[in-house]
Amino acid sequence: MSLSSALFSGISGLNTLGNSMTVIGDNIANVNTVGFKASRVTFQDVLSQTVATTAGTAQIGRGTSLADITSSFSQGSFESTDSTTDLAIGGEGFFIVADPNDSNNEFYTRAGEFRFDKDGNFVNPAGYIVRGWALDSDTGEDVGSITDITLQSFTSPPDETDRITMITNLDSDATDNAASLNATWDGTATTPLSDSAYEYQSTLKVFDSLGSTHDITVYYDPTSTANTWEFIVTCNPSEDQRATAAGAGQGLLARGTITFNNNGTVTGMQAYSFDGSATVSDGGAGWSAALTPNLNGYLEFDASFITGSTMTIELDVGTRYNSLTTTWEPDSLATTQYASASSTIFQSADGYGAGALQSITVGVDGSITGQYSNGEVIPLYRVALAKFQNDQGLYKEGGNLFTETALSGNPITGRPGTNGLGNISPNSLEQSNVDLATEFVKMITTQRGFQANSKIITVTDQMLAELIALKR
Repeated sequence: MSLSSALFSGISGLNTLGNSMTVIGDNIANVNTVGFKASRVTFQDVLSQTVATTAGTAQIGRGTSLADITSSFSQGSFESTDSTTDLAIGGEGFFIVADPNDSNNEFYTRAGEFRFDKDGNFVNPAGYIVRGWALDSDTGEDVGSITDITLQSFTSPPDETDRITMITNLDSDATDNAASLNATWDGTATTPLSDSAYEYQSTLKVFDSLGSTHDITVYYDPTSTANTWEFIVTCNPSEDQRATAAGAGQGLLARGTITFNNNGTVTGMQAYSFDGSATVSDGGAGWSAALTPNLNGYLEFDASFITGSTMTIELDVGTRYNSLTTTWEPDSLATTQYASASSTIFQSADGYGAGALQSITVGVDGSITGQYSNGEVIPLYRVALAKFQNDQGLYKEGGNLFTETALSGNPITGRPGTNGLGNISPNSLEQSNVDLATEFVKMITTQRGFQANSKIITVTDQMLAELIALKR
């Protein structure tokens, strides 16, 4: 083999070892880069030259070349953070992010440093939008196909009240104050019902469809019949927008009676809602039966606080009518008639007003949930993950981003925690998987290899000089 071949072998060594040092330097430079995956260089020998020997033939190598540069996709360690939207993947998956200017241009990353921007987009530091599924606000299940994770609104819409619970104790020693509460009620008066006309009243707030609050007041008074109380359900007459409400009946939503046994337990109810044709002394004509056994057996009445909009509200006093046994069945917490001061034991109303987004949480299954100022907790989105048959086939785009290629195969997408994609770890970031100790060892061996190959060139040069000197 000629001496020039030795020169070229040395040069090939310098070239490949130079590339190796570049990769090592890149790894060390990214030792603190979130989600970075270290690269590794492998070499291969170059086609050998066949030479004649006394034994026949032999081969002499012609140097080295770069075989491949591969990435290590081993799991990096997790660093805890104080941001719930910092996410790490404990598995093989990648986050899917999209170009904000072209949602069809998708990238893949292990760096989960995400935030919601001013437009509600869930983005990485470069502004690429994280992809996932919208969630049904009631069931929390995925809806539709993968899309950009973008909050359409930073507020929670109001929900009108459709059920109120009012559990009271009515004093068994109380006396009848008025001939009839509904006959005494006067919606045109400044005080529709005087304090002397009833034994007890309880008030709670309800929400209309716009999120405004209104007071619903239930008045109670014993009747001349033993163990029987009458009641009326009312609202502020000035807020009553029912088309049937007029005159003295304005604000009067329902009326009825509650019957107790000698033990103070409810044994029966009669209830009616006002339909507009009733008068204060009609004895029930113009009142519609408001008890609806087919709807759990609770009192149900209509109210309207917005013109043209009617709310149907169920009133639970702790007992219901069982249409199968035709009996009244008290709940564990029920209205009673005991010889103690009338009082409200428990009351509640569903519904809520509009709420502002206060915080975001992310679950291990990738579900993003919003907590709002009205107390609502609403499922919003689920982060999607992807994996590939051949991670080594992914193309590095910079910015901790990869794109698919023919070598990587198509992405396999799914929910976190399925198909080996891995669970999401909120308040965490995956650190670089670069091992500094390993990189320093590689740096030393690469440096020594480079020095040795340099020596090949200088020694070969000296040999060539000796060869040239022979002609002198």
